[in-house]
Amino acid sequence: MPRIEHDLLGELAIPDGVLYGIQTERARLNFKASGRPVHPALIAALAQVKLACARTNAECGFLPRDTADAIVSACETILRGGYQDQFVTDALQGGAGTSTNMNVNEVVARLASQQLGRSVDPFDHVNLHQSTNDTYPTALRVAAITLLRQLEPVVVRLQEAFQAKEREFADVVKLGRTQLRDALPVTLGREFGAYANALTRDRWRIFQCIERLRVVNLGGTAVGTGMNAPRKYIFGVVEKLRDVTGLNLARAENLMDATQNQDALVEVSGILRAHAVNLVKIARDLRLMSSGPEGGFGEIELPAIQPGSTLMPGKVNPVIPEMVIQAAYRVMAHDHEVSLVVMSGELELNAFLPLAADALLDSLDLLRRTDADFAELCVSGIVARVDRCRRTMERSHEILAALIPKIGHGKVVEVARLMRERDLTIREAAREAGGLSDAELDEWLSTERLCELGWK
Repeated sequence: MPRIEHDLLGELAIPDGVLYGIQTERARLNFKASGRPVHPALIAALAQVKLACARTNAECGFLPRDTADAIVSACETILRGGYQDQFVTDALQGGAGTSTNMNVNEVVARLASQQLGRSVDPFDHVNLHQSTNDTYPTALRVAAITLLRQLEPVVVRLQEAFQAKEREFADVVKLGRTQLRDALPVTLGREFGAYANALTRDRWRIFQCIERLRVVNLGGTAVGTGMNAPRKYIFGVVEKLRDVTGLNLARAENLMDATQNQDALVEVSGILRAHAVNLVKIARDLRLMSSGPEGGFGEIELPAIQPGSTLMPGKVNPVIPEMVIQAAYRVMAHDHEVSLVVMSGELELNAFLPLAADALLDSLDLLRRTDADFAELCVSGIVARVDRCRRTMERSHEILAALIPKIGHGKVVEVARLMRERDLTIREAAREAGGLSDAELDEWLSTERLCELGWK
């Protein structure tokens, strides 16, 4: 049988067997827009916040020790993955996250009540000396830091996959291209090394993001003044949260600023956007270099992981780079959402944080999974088509620039004209119009000379 609970607005029947109460049930009925629940990392972070608050309140003498212990035990159960089906509020909700905060409060309170055999109140005990306006932003930062720590090693794996290919392809000479036209020669290894360097910058920026998020407003209660919270709780609760999470968190010096202004989220989201931009550039390049294979560039072969056409039996498409590009576009869209949310805060509070939380945490998840698949299913299995690279390069006029120091610009123009008029290779035309021997051509068109940093 459903149980009946009461609040300011009246009474409501709560489904039989659920741990949450009337506040969560109202939210479940009211908010259905996204059709998906709040990110589990945010729920876990809120459980950590509640755990730290209970311990602080108990040490300060504001909460009976057995009540605090029961709250801590309930939070630890949630952190081990228990009762995830009880967190039912929609990701997009009005109220600045109040519904999610109350969902956690109610579940923790009922679990603690069951343990003690008496009532533990979601407001007077679990939410003691707290407000959604300080617990929710704090939990969002804890969740984001947790996911950033999971993303960083995956970016490293992707970076290392490109570095391995940089070494493998070090001697594969190919045409460089500017504006999609033939340009001076490069090595395939240097191209992959450039991708690895871009990812190195991403890795460093992602690491630095943690510093941007470590300052929290826990203890500020509703508007950053700390009203209704005792001073010794305010000065102790972040230290307890630091112990619970293992994160180097710090209480904001200006709690009103930290409650009002969420610009750090924009900064972090922008870093994720920068990583997404690099992923798009790299993935598009790999699609181009693998295009064809005979009618396009055809310089590399991507791993064949699935058939590419329902009509053309032999077709294999660059599906992983295409997936990477789409995921990166989603991260860029999320970045715009975060910016809109943060600029929309008004006076003492930002009411739209649930959208920023959903966008930012989803971006972190997307990038972690995308980078892992990119490294494992694509980059590590790339093969160079060495003969194709060399053949294409030797039929391009642009490589003639390598001969200018030897025979001069005028002679090189003659060689280029001969190549064009008689469809000759560089070597054929250079021997005839430039008077170069095979030994000289071997020297001046060698991999080392073509790709060294300047000439000696």
